[in-house]
Amino acid sequence: MFHQVDTVARFGRTVPQKLLPSQLGRGVSRTVGGTAQNARVEIVVAPLRGEVVSLAARAADHPDARWVLPAIDAVYPELLASGVRLDRCHDLALAEGILLAFDGRHGSPRNLAAAYARLRGGVEPPDPAPPTRDEQPTLFAAETRLLPEDVDPVHAAEQVYADQMRRVDATAHPDRLRLLIAAESAGALAAAEMTHHGLPWSEEVHRTLLADTLGARPAPGNRPPVLAGLAEEITSAFRGKPVNPDNPADVLRAFAREGVDVPNTRAAVLREVDHPAAPILLRYKELSRLFVAHGWSWLDSWVHKGRFRPEYVVGGVVSGRWATRGGAALQLPKALRTAVRADPGWRLVVADAAQLEPRVLAALSSDARLAEVAGAVDLYAGLAEDAFDGDRARAKIAMLSAMYGGTSGEAGPLLAVLRKRFPRAVSYVEDAALAGEAGRMVRSRLGRTSPAPSERWRVLMEATDQDDAGERRSRQAAREWGRFTRNFVVQASASDWALTMLAVLRRGLASAAPGAQLVFFQHDEVIVHTPAECSETVAAQVEQAAAEASRLVFGDTAVVFPMQASTVDCYADAK
Repeated sequence: MFHQVDTVARFGRTVPQKLLPSQLGRGVSRTVGGTAQNARVEIVVAPLRGEVVSLAARAADHPDARWVLPAIDAVYPELLASGVRLDRCHDLALAEGILLAFDGRHGSPRNLAAAYARLRGGVEPPDPAPPTRDEQPTLFAAETRLLPEDVDPVHAAEQVYADQMRRVDATAHPDRLRLLIAAESAGALAAAEMTHHGLPWSEEVHRTLLADTLGARPAPGNRPPVLAGLAEEITSAFRGKPVNPDNPADVLRAFAREGVDVPNTRAAVLREVDHPAAPILLRYKELSRLFVAHGWSWLDSWVHKGRFRPEYVVGGVVSGRWATRGGAALQLPKALRTAVRADPGWRLVVADAAQLEPRVLAALSSDARLAEVAGAVDLYAGLAEDAFDGDRARAKIAMLSAMYGGTSGEAGPLLAVLRKRFPRAVSYVEDAALAGEAGRMVRSRLGRTSPAPSERWRVLMEATDQDDAGERRSRQAAREWGRFTRNFVVQASASDWALTMLAVLRRGLASAAPGAQLVFFQHDEVIVHTPAECSETVAAQVEQAAAEASRLVFGDTAVVFPMQASTVDCYADAK
């Protein structure tokens, strides 16, 4: 079971031991506190190679210790490479980012030196640039160089950690914020482990797919044969006048010569264009995307020895969703899923949360009627039966309109039906929209905070001498920011749930199926690579993690958060 809230709270009340000046200097790690329950706080700044054996022994002797690292992504990869796995961790940089945002200071530097400087009213150095893929990690050397020379990095980390715990305790819902920081930190551990293990990937299957879809691999700078053929067809469709399909401006000029007014070359626009070149352009765009984003060059760069190792950026989006640093791991096209294959004797357990955001809205708003509808595995089907005469498509449009602020077309009338049927749920997001229109920040369930609008936005809102056009621009800007905050409370709370689920699953697998490896995470979907004999255990752990995350994040909610798991040999075969 996962008890991050209690554990973090217990450590939060631990008073670090006072250190004598003679103890400061070149320390790279230190035990700084304990409790009556023998819990420990271990601060690690730069585990030099000689320290790894000692760290591994301490990790084994004290599995419940909370390890405090200035930044997990800068330290943990080397520990993993040396065989050291950490169970619980507090990432000072991620926690600092959450707390700064909570106070309306998005964008302030969150590195150890900056956080330490803030405690003493000093100058805050900017965050160092992340290392490139080919750059050997420097074990937080960039961070420690930013500190004053007479400050021991471990001492600085101690002080920042204690200050963060004080700031959390001063909030209205400290347990929620502790859970958010714990889940974010556990997510960072999982991200490093997923990169370390890698996603199983068949290079042979990938190359065959490219050859079957695009033709032979072209020389550098050339199009593959299928794309070259489509480019010729596009030129022919425009009466033989050369057109570069990779140049949107050239395509727009070609349509204009044909008397066709096209605002842009987006796929949604081209689907509505009545011209023989349009379907060919759509096909070209689809295959070109595969060639550029996941073609032979991508395969050479990102897949080695049967593993794809993306670099995850935890909290890379303001809502708490992850991003990646190259590799496009979170935009894998469905066609490429066939290349994700389990090793012989292993299986893939693939699971995702069904209609997560509408369920989150039901739990956030405590709308009992919507919670009842959310009891169905297919929430949209249940919503359709309850309020839209069984029409699932209209039910989905209504719910998406509520969460994203859509009012055009049939969205407005459908949203009115939803408002009448589920007033608490719709009021929740509409109140968030009104807060955004007024320039106020909103928070997720656990306390992740939206950024404030820009200074330009505020100037536009406060202008008193506007003409009619200026007033329209002001109203439009207010509505757009309101749509952002409307969705933020739902999407960020969904990230709260997903991160907590990931943290619970990671700990559950370590105890129930220690050979299993988390190898992929995308918003609300996970993939576990597991020995075949453990697959049923892993699937059960996924279900338990979803239930435990729901309890931790939303308390005693009636909303069901189903996590559907499929056990397969190939990712493409998962539901």
